[in-house]
Amino acid sequence: MDETNDRDASLREHLLYLLRGGGAHAGFDDVVKDYPVGLVGRRVGGVPYTPWQVLEHMRIAQWDILEFSRDVAHESPKWPEGYWSKDAGDAERWRETAEAFHKDLEAMCALVEDSANDLYARIPHGGGQTLLREALLVADHNAYHLGVLVALRRALEGRG
Repeated sequence: MDETNDRDASLREHLLYLLRGGGAHAGFDDVVKDYPVGLVGRRVGGVPYTPWQVLEHMRIAQWDILEFSRDVAHESPKWPEGYWSKDAGDAERWRETAEAFHKDLEAMCALVEDSANDLYARIPHGGGQTLLREALLVADHNAYHLGVLVALRRALEGRG
């Protein structure tokens, strides 16, 4: 294997680690799996969304980025209303959303993992975006909102 292939493989490995929650932030499964389902539809004073709404926003945004990355015909939801549910959510929707999120995360990881996909090539139907940029955007967005979920849990449990 030559140096270019080594670098490409190393970058893909680092991206997959980051996408799956490695590094200095909490991973998706660590935050979501034991989240008290009685809290997922509740609001904290001064915060305009519930934990489920945050999770659903993460799912929608990640799905949008994934589909943009792989489907020339994809049309993004209207911003911001298409990315935030008005419904507060409940335990059943929490589980459904978490499962859908995980499925799309693994699909994004599969795009990154496939060496046939050039991480640096411009996405033909985009405005200069690359698969590398989109993978980093997913990781960044997910890390941010996982932190929000942790903070909401602490506040809802009175551990602020």
